[in-house]
Amino acid sequence: MSVTREMIETFPGQGAASITELVTCIDACVECAQACTACADACLSEEHVGELRRCIRLNADCADVCATTAAVLTRQTAADVQVLRAVLQACVAACAACGAECEEHAQMHEHCAVCARSCRACEQACRELLSALG
Repeated sequence: MSVTREMIETFPGQGAASITELVTCIDACVECAQACTACADACLSEEHVGELRRCIRLNADCADVCATTAAVLTRQTAADVQVLRAVLQACVAACAACGAECEEHAQMHEHCAVCARSCRACEQACRELLSALG
């Protein structure tokens, strides 16, 4: 059992979504934030770093949005569904943009391929949670 699931299950009230979808999304956001941070750092070490400027920027933006999304979703008390939707939509947009950019570099840089997969998984988890919120 993941720590995320274990903590969410200890919440004494009713959450805004099912535990499984919520935990899946939180974990995907945390993983994506880490992948994007690592990818940006790896891009900075590449010989032709100038060609990766947009990738680095999108990695940084996506990492921040994913970390924020995970934090907002983790807080269950008196959740505002409109805020949850807005944060999830922002995460979908950030992951879509970063994933697409990393896919452009994936043939040349393995760290971009890994990051793109993580972005796509997070994007999907956020979409699924958005659907569950109604």
